[in-house]
Amino acid sequence: MPRAIVIVLDSFGIGGAPDAEKFGDKGSDTLGHIAAACATGAGDREGLRAGPLRLPNLERLGLGLAAEQATGNRPVGFALTEAQGRYTAAAETSSGKDTPSGHWEIAGVPVPFDWGYFPNEIPCLPQELIDAYIRETGVPGVLGLRHASGTEVIESLGEEHIKTGKPILYTSADSVLQIAAHETHFGLDRLLEHCQIARKLVDRYNIGRVIARPFLGETASTFKRTSNRRDYAVPPPEPTVLARVEAAGGRVIGIGKIGDIFAHTNITELRKGKNNDDNIDLTLAAMNDARSGDFIFTNLVDFDSSFGHRRDVPGYAACLESFDRRLPEVEALLQPDDLLLLTADHGCDPTWPGTDHTRERVPVLMAGARVVPGSAGPSETFADMAETIAAWLGLPKGPHGKSLI
Repeated sequence: MPRAIVIVLDSFGIGGAPDAEKFGDKGSDTLGHIAAACATGAGDREGLRAGPLRLPNLERLGLGLAAEQATGNRPVGFALTEAQGRYTAAAETSSGKDTPSGHWEIAGVPVPFDWGYFPNEIPCLPQELIDAYIRETGVPGVLGLRHASGTEVIESLGEEHIKTGKPILYTSADSVLQIAAHETHFGLDRLLEHCQIARKLVDRYNIGRVIARPFLGETASTFKRTSNRRDYAVPPPEPTVLARVEAAGGRVIGIGKIGDIFAHTNITELRKGKNNDDNIDLTLAAMNDARSGDFIFTNLVDFDSSFGHRRDVPGYAACLESFDRRLPEVEALLQPDDLLLLTADHGCDPTWPGTDHTRERVPVLMAGARVVPGSAGPSETFADMAETIAAWLGLPKGPHGKSLI
């Protein structure tokens, strides 16, 4: 009675991407740099964490050895030379280092085309797009119109937004248009309607996602983004392994923002929590009721949104350690024929300049009673994970990648 459980630690790269220089990210290493910072005390924060990075359960499954495959070096403090799980470091072949590209490739569909991007200038959006947005939404104008960190742009423009009723439009190095607005003064439902309008407007620019960024608070010092974020993505360009699961009669249980990433295509059930712990709880609940042939697909976004983009090394380290402590709960619910696969969709090195994702290899850690431990060999596309899932569940082979088992 095989089942597959995939948990994506959003942005948990392990360095060593062969094409990192092309993206300006040569030398980036999310895990390696966090481990090094923690070893020197730069990962300490009073009341949060202190000392070396401690990830005994992830290391037991092969994290340090996967990182060594990626970079040639073991992260500071990682000493195990044998793994209880099966492991490798996977390289991405998609053209971008964004969330949809990474997840779609994990699901068996690399993205060979280049997304559209908004330039790093002010205004970052074409005037015709700005005019169309104002016309179709009826707002008195817009704020922002630049590349920005989500927390910074809300802090700097949130009070003006409340006063004027003008939403905040901004972008980043990703193929994305983000719209920030106050949940009560502007209205959450109204913000989501605006994002649906914007989704249609940006199609001609080949933009991957429109993201609703609601926030609360009354002053710059009290503004805080809420968990009601919503992503409006275009669907994958060809069928994913999710479609193969459903075609065979299995359920795809998407947890976290998986539904948004795949434009709610081939998601049988969607369960969404407010944070990593909520989504781990939902994963455990899904493992209790999933049937043979089902695929549980979980995204844990806090690593990326709360710590990677904010360049918060102690926060990222604490988040990793929190997940590591909860990993045995997931392993305890594995049935004899289950496959557990832990991975990431890109990097977001909190020690790297800027606030954008970093082009890195990602860990692929596999566990289960029938999983043969040790190295899975090289993995030159995230699509190998989709073929691993397909092989485990007895599904037809897809056009990209190879099984790692």
